[in-house]
Amino acid sequence: MLAVRRGKKVEFSPEVLEQAQQIIRRYPEGQQKSALIPLLHLAQEQFGGYLSVEAMDYIAELLHLKPIEVYEVATFYSMFHLKPVGRYVLEVCHTGPCEIKGAEWLIQTLKKKLGIQEGETTADGLFTLRRVECLAACGYAPMLQCGERYYEFLDTEEKVDALLEQLRQNAIT
Repeated sequence: MLAVRRGKKVEFSPEVLEQAQQIIRRYPEGQQKSALIPLLHLAQEQFGGYLSVEAMDYIAELLHLKPIEVYEVATFYSMFHLKPVGRYVLEVCHTGPCEIKGAEWLIQTLKKKLGIQEGETTADGLFTLRRVECLAACGYAPMLQCGERYYEFLDTEEKVDALLEQLRQNAIT
């Protein structure tokens, strides 16, 4: 169930709020800040795939934190999006080993095939392209992460085309 938006204020639906409360209860009294990352994931999922200022403020309120404490965490980790993104966020690792194995070629190929630049989203809302730091799969480069999955050895146009087609087909179903 999606979250409720009232003007600029956002809040979880009762079902999702209960899930958030269960997460918070995992941690000892006074240590609720430990629930911050799981709640940010939940909020990102519930509030349209990204964390607006209003969503981060809501999490701060739930955890009795200052908003800046939430902003610091949300802006530090690349897994959190601070603006709307496509259904599929293609995160290409570009650190040294991946660069040597073709990461720049992969980024340029995706830009060309999708008609977007890094940080942009395709007009159909399906794909956002991001360059990210190490994804800890150096031996499988060039590679990218999309959601929770790694796609490895993307070293030919055929493999890139097959991946994009697979994701497009998954979007239909």
